[in-house]
Amino acid sequence: MTTRAIKALCVGSIVLNVFLVGAIVGGTYRWFTAERGLPAAVKTKGGAPQALRFAAQDLSPERQRQFLDALKQARRDGRPLAQQAREGRRDVLRLVGAPQFDRQSLDDALASTRDADRALRERVETAVADFVATLTPAERATFAQSLRLHGQWRQPKPPANAKKPRAPDESSGAH
Repeated sequence: MTTRAIKALCVGSIVLNVFLVGAIVGGTYRWFTAERGLPAAVKTKGGAPQALRFAAQDLSPERQRQFLDALKQARRDGRPLAQQAREGRRDVLRLVGAPQFDRQSLDDALASTRDADRALRERVETAVADFVATLTPAERATFAQSLRLHGQWRQPKPPANAKKPRAPDESSGAH
């Protein structure tokens, strides 16, 4: 083997090794910095988890457990509704992609899916309301503040350049 061939093999080996080391380092970085495996409802925006189950995080550990138990029970009771909603969405997709468009069947599938979603949401909301009924006024205030950040009642953060709402003017006659 000539020295030229050996140099070419060495350069190729170095390039390949640099590429592999870069891939390993980059993959490791992404592995440790990514929120891997979390459902979209749990992923954070600005550091705060958004799922409803985090709404009780500012309450005592006992209250947190009670809230999580109530949510789990509501979702467990709502499994058939969730399954019905999933099947309804599959039907909608099947009907939309069908060679012959049947508007009435599509409307029926959409209504069925909507009804199942609504019933499931009602169960979860009822569980939250039942939990809130057990809270003291101070706990309720804390929980309400937390609901602004978590779950379906969360409030969007105002844009950085948004104007603050004006206080009612006492001279305007509004008392």
